[in-house]
Amino acid sequence: MDIIIYHNQSCGTSRNVLGLIRNAGIEPHVVEYLKTPPSRALLQLLISRMNSSVRAILREKGTPFAELGLDNPELTDGELLDAMMAHPILINRPIVVSPLGVKLCRPSEAVLDILADTQRGEFRKEDGELVIDQAGRRVA
Repeated sequence: MDIIIYHNQSCGTSRNVLGLIRNAGIEPHVVEYLKTPPSRALLQLLISRMNSSVRAILREKGTPFAELGLDNPELTDGELLDAMMAHPILINRPIVVSPLGVKLCRPSEAVLDILADTQRGEFRKEDGELVIDQAGRRVA
């Protein structure tokens, strides 16, 4: 299965999602989007495929969101995209692309909805929370 993850190694959620993908026996294409941001057209396509709004994928925490006044509801999608192109850290992560769909995987377990392959064993998040049991089943 061909999987792409728009990843930030500094983000625990992103690392957990990458771990869940690998726990399914898949080695994804990892795009470190802060080093290699998606083009404006690609970002628009990803947002469209997620059936999301541009505003819904804006990241506030640890970004220049407030300084740029991006909470202004009058800003257009184009203006928000301009900000994300100028400051890729504003793109929330991780975004995962699979044959089953495109998803902003927050919380990290959301990636399981777009992975066709089953988990191959136990998986715990970095904080120790059990997500997948030893039999490869999702823990509620």
